[in-house]
Amino acid sequence: MKIAAITEAIKSHNTQGKAPYVEHTLVHTGQHYDEKLSQCFFDELALPRPDVNLGVGSGSHAIQTAEIMKRFEPVLLEFQPDALLVVGDVNSTIACSLVASKIVYSAPNGLGLSRPLIVHVEAGLRSKDRSMPEEINRILTDAISDILFVTEEDAIENLENEGVPAEKIFLVGNVMIDTLKRHLAKARTRPVKKTLDINGDYGLVTLHRPSNVDSKENIETLLECLFKISEKIFLIFPVHPRTKANLKCFSLWDQATSRKGLHLIEPLTYLDFLHLLKDATLVLTDSGGIQEETTFLNVPCITLRENTERPITVTMGTNYLVGTDPKKILETVHEILSGNGKQGGNPSILGRKGWVSDSPAYS
Repeated sequence: MKIAAITEAIKSHNTQGKAPYVEHTLVHTGQHYDEKLSQCFFDELALPRPDVNLGVGSGSHAIQTAEIMKRFEPVLLEFQPDALLVVGDVNSTIACSLVASKIVYSAPNGLGLSRPLIVHVEAGLRSKDRSMPEEINRILTDAISDILFVTEEDAIENLENEGVPAEKIFLVGNVMIDTLKRHLAKARTRPVKKTLDINGDYGLVTLHRPSNVDSKENIETLLECLFKISEKIFLIFPVHPRTKANLKCFSLWDQATSRKGLHLIEPLTYLDFLHLLKDATLVLTDSGGIQEETTFLNVPCITLRENTERPITVTMGTNYLVGTDPKKILETVHEILSGNGKQGGNPSILGRKGWVSDSPAYS
């Protein structure tokens, strides 16, 4: 979703004849390997097919990160790019950045040795929780990046507090929101509500973080919460493969699928999910990006985490950070369903309007 906006920006830049012409190579590490969670994004967002697919697949953090590094190094040596652009905070982000920070190849015209500039899109976000693998990935990637594209003012302050020079930091807007805006009209035409037989108000649920779904006690607590909420509003729950596997492992799957007001379904395509997201009465999630999307769409979002790397969605948006305390979750749901939910209505808080290519750093 993030790469979609960037490739579109590059295409727009090149077709307008702006200098310099940007030749780019798209590398897909294969970290997100599920068909419904990866391939559909290439199809629906009209992304060009990856020039290189590393096909890494699943594994522990150490195994996956190491495998990406092993497979990515030959790619850098072959293409010898001027810059490596990475997005977000996944293992691919830090793995590729680490390789680029240490690689050396001959500079053009034989003028010494060179390595690519490292450009991090969505830099500076901090949850202040180093038990989150994503937080480690963010901190380390930012520390070795040469150009940092940030999505909000808080990220600038975070980076400056960590000693990053101001001339490296550029507030350029939010590429996920760029993609959302570009595809919202198309998403409105999707027949997903008819397919799922949704006729009235509904809530949308996503759960995938290890802290929430890898422990039977934690996932069972959240499931009991969803059961109570589903007595008040119909819930649609596209189940992440990791979450589904754990529900079955903990013998909770049959119990979850038997509840009338809670509809567990297979993962949705991007456009179908966006269609449901825009019209939801409320959203319960542990995702990062959905916190931003709901704020932009002015949809109340209940974030089932103790912290967030996107605090502006709480202070100025429609997001509630409630953790996993059932009492807080149910109280927040009641507040929203009573018509007293947050009213954000200020999408500009998610960064400067426009494409990444609007940034002076882009050229």
